[in-house]
Amino acid sequence: MPSSVIRFFRYAPETRELKVTFISGRLYVYEDVPAEVAAAFRDAFAKGSFFNREIRDRYAYRDITHEYTG
Repeated sequence: MPSSVIRFFRYAPETRELKVTFISGRLYVYEDVPAEVAAAFRDAFAKGSFFNREIRDRYAYRDITHEYTG
């Protein structure tokens, strides 16, 4: 999953939460993301473009970076 913006992501279908870790180290949880959107994100060739077009500014999110840093 090479991307110049996104390092890693994980989707939890039971909670409909999409966790996205950016290259910068920031970690966000996007809430109430439909499974179809998460699957399309997974399958997208350009993850950053898809994220900006279909996820960013469309779903509520929480910055949880501080929860994972020492």
